[in-house]
Amino acid sequence: MISLHDFQNIELRVGEITAAERVAGADKLLKLTLDLGDETRQTVAGIGQSYEPEKLVGKQVVVVSNLEPAVIRGIRSEGMILAVGETGTDIVLIAPERPVQKGMRVR
Repeated sequence: MISLHDFQNIELRVGEITAAERVAGADKLLKLTLDLGDETRQTVAGIGQSYEPEKLVGKQVVVVSNLEPAVIRGIRSEGMILAVGETGTDIVLIAPERPVQKGMRVR
């Protein structure tokens, strides 16, 4: 369990995927470029068995934007894309039901 205060410190924002490509040597990993309205970020997501990179461009997703950056397979990941499902082909990205302004906070 986390406190309400801890939860309020998590910054969830809507980003639009502007570029996506497979990470060399990894069947599950995709490198994504995200437009968060006021900045561009790069993330690495384990969704490569559920999504083809070229079909992700233009899609809006929910991102944990204040997560400490991590290096995954030598690539700096600056956020976390939210999704549901187990590993493999059943992963579904969390997205707004209709287009919204890039960078909007999820409340």
